[in-house]
Amino acid sequence: MRHLKRTAKLGRTGEHRNAMLANLVSSLILHKRVTTTLAKAKAARPVAEKMVTLGKTGSIHARRLAAARLKYNPRRALPSKALRAKARKNDIVHILFDEIAPAFKNRNGGYTRIVKLNRRQGDAAERAILEWVELPAAPAEPAKPEAAVGTQAPASTETPAAPEQR
Repeated sequence: MRHLKRTAKLGRTGEHRNAMLANLVSSLILHKRVTTTLAKAKAARPVAEKMVTLGKTGSIHARRLAAARLKYNPRRALPSKALRAKARKNDIVHILFDEIAPAFKNRNGGYTRIVKLNRRQGDAAERAILEWVELPAAPAEPAKPEAAVGTQAPASTETPAAPEQR
């Protein structure tokens, strides 16, 4: 009997389940929201929240624990400075500790939200979106300075020609 056994097995072995949840949380950190099945979202939520709690401490030890739990290995030699900059931009531990965790510094838990979606077409599995509750909005693009009123070109009255159809 499985009394008091809380872990959702998800039809996988322990190693496979942990790797899948680590990948799911890594995608959540990188893309800010993930669409998956409801069962996987419910299983990944505690992992994601524990990662944010580690991120709020901010120590080197916490960074190493987060990298180990997310199965992230940043130690690879990259030949060019541009590739290193790109790798740094997509570094999930860096994003977690420098962008996501500071956004939740005044919040005591409840960092993620699960929004239920419709069922999947092929197997009727319940789908859901796993996303962060409150993150700062992406910086808006700067508005283009408008030209003076008298310097704008008059609008053309001709309509563009329709493309030829073959």
